[in-house]
Amino acid sequence: MNIKTLFAPADMTQGAPWKSILLFTVPMLIGNIAQQLYSTVDSIVVGKYIGDNALSAVGSSMPILNMLLVLFIGISTGATIMASQFFGSKSRKDLSFTIGNSITVTLISCVALIAIAAPFIRPLLTVLNTPTDPVVAGVDGYTVLDACADYLTICLVGIAGMAFYNILSGIIRGLGDSVSALVYLLVATVVNIVLDIVFVAVFSLGVAGVAWATIIAQFMASFLCLVKIIRMREHFDFGVKYLRPVGHYVKTIIKLGLPSGLTQAIFSSAMIIVQSLTNQFGAQFVAANVVIMRVDGFAMMPNFSFGTALTTFAGQNVGAGRYDRVIKGAKQGTLMAVGFSVVLTLAILFFGKPLMGVFTDTQSLVDMSYSLMLILAFGYIAMAVTQSLSGIMRGAGDTVTPMWISLATSVVIRVPLAYLISFLTVTEDLPHGIPQCIQISLLVSWVAGAVFTTIFYARGKWKTKAIKSS
Repeated sequence: MNIKTLFAPADMTQGAPWKSILLFTVPMLIGNIAQQLYSTVDSIVVGKYIGDNALSAVGSSMPILNMLLVLFIGISTGATIMASQFFGSKSRKDLSFTIGNSITVTLISCVALIAIAAPFIRPLLTVLNTPTDPVVAGVDGYTVLDACADYLTICLVGIAGMAFYNILSGIIRGLGDSVSALVYLLVATVVNIVLDIVFVAVFSLGVAGVAWATIIAQFMASFLCLVKIIRMREHFDFGVKYLRPVGHYVKTIIKLGLPSGLTQAIFSSAMIIVQSLTNQFGAQFVAANVVIMRVDGFAMMPNFSFGTALTTFAGQNVGAGRYDRVIKGAKQGTLMAVGFSVVLTLAILFFGKPLMGVFTDTQSLVDMSYSLMLILAFGYIAMAVTQSLSGIMRGAGDTVTPMWISLATSVVIRVPLAYLISFLTVTEDLPHGIPQCIQISLLVSWVAGAVFTTIFYARGKWKTKAIKSS
């Protein structure tokens, strides 16, 4: 395989399904690990150079930042599914309008989101009981809440970089090229790491410096993705004609993307509600959850990578009418995802505590983080099943079923269970109950999600959801 072929769109309708999925997944996995380095390096720099309370500020902002990004996750999902199916069916016109209209919808959405969301950031943080402890111990005047508000405001101003990277890299992957998106992300990750250290350690910009580093790096990744797309004209056309909104394509992007966006919104809403409960256990517990989220991000990488790969695989083969390959790929891809998750779960069990020590020098925080992480460890295997089979359903055009499953597991199971366990374990020494209620409820919701996803995949309704050309 020469270099040009490596960076070219891949036809996943030919060859052994497992090989196509694995070749697509490996760059995706490396890319997801690199993307996770964004937030991980942020946390390490903040924890080491500013302190544990600053770590709490970054952690408290994550659920809200995720909520701000749900719209673009929806657009990206819709664009990825359409691009993969139209690429599989060799429909040049449909593919051209899909790409152009996705860019236009993203731009309009960025402007609207900044205008609407900016005034509500600080009031929402106050409602969520964000800690008001000083960011630097013994230095009053600048609290965790203040730092969190600054971080979110800067990220909101630069949200176009994050949005366009998600959408443009999704389109590139939908065409079967996971290598180019990986290279651009690696470049942006290096830039992010360097700027993190420069802005925080050298210029002492604090939490705000971390936010600026992230959005600058994301803008760079988006620009590289756009240049790549413009150079892929052998497969589609690109110009002003295709950027003008066309009802059929905009509606299809929204129809496919809205359930996925709502799924992420539901998940983020659940995280925000649970974050309010988490904040009641104090700044150190919040910081422990930040550490867990960073390790969790790496543990989830194989699951998300295989899920995305299977979305593209299913999309291309559904577009080509190859449902036999979709079913075979679902089995092989899920087995590979489960295998990767088993290995990572064992790694967490044996090496988890040293990993926690990377983020903080506070031993009590390391011990707390590790004990909480042990509760979640085996849930990653269940998530491998959920992400893989959900990826197949989404790629086939069924984005509604995964949405309902997410609604059931996050809103009906996780949130009530977390508060119920908290309420039932209240004692004089534990006025808010046991803090482990957060992790126990999450584990139960993951297992339930795997069971529900398997049942609905087996029912096969996703086979009737292929996109129709204009």
